Amino acid sequence: MAQASATLHEDPANLSAHTRDMHRALVSVQEELEAVDWYRQRADACTDAELREVLLHNMREEIEHAAMLLEWLRRNDDSFAEHMSTYLYAKVPIVEAEEAATGGDAGETQAESASGAAPATPLGLTLGSLKGR
Repeated sequence: MAQASATLHEDPANLSAHTRDMHRALVSVQEELEAVDWYRQRADACTDAELREVLLHNMREEIEHAAMLLEWLRRNDDSFAEHMSTYLYAKVPIVEAEEAATGGDAGETQAESASGAAPATPLGLTLGSLKGR
């Protein structure tokens, strides 16, 4: 993970300030989520109750940091904003939110799964509409 924050895939001179800031935010989200995972694992394995509570407190702080970064991404990138408005806090199952957003089938149906029939598109791979882009 540390390598991601130390390197860019392209020459920084060829990247806009916005792209460099997006990189900083995206790598920071990755680092925060990795820290959440580490603290959760350490708390699960810990045998000392007080240390476990400290580790869980630290984990929740990392979740807060990740959420703040996600909000920055939403505010600064139209694609993040669009997809977050579709999926975050959706009251319906996530796949139904996808179907409603794209107006089509988001993957394999229960009937196809039960019958063993191959889905029309690979599971988990949807491109959505390319119209108007």
